[in-house]
Amino acid sequence: MARKALIEKSNSTPKFPVRAKNRCKLCGRPRGYLRMFMMCRLCFRKLALQGMLPGVKKTSW
Repeated sequence: MARKALIEKSNSTPKFPVRAKNRCKLCGRPRGYLRMFMMCRLCFRKLALQGMLPGVKKTSW
């Protein structure tokens, strides 16, 4: 779980736009971020397996 101070810091607008950091909207994790879904890989996997993300399904080949 991410520290609350870092989550609050990332919610504010930075002095320069380059300094903006992508964070998961659900847990605040900075790494493994998927831009299309705006969440980390862990939250994405959990919600996808539960069927909560429309248009996403598990593949096998």
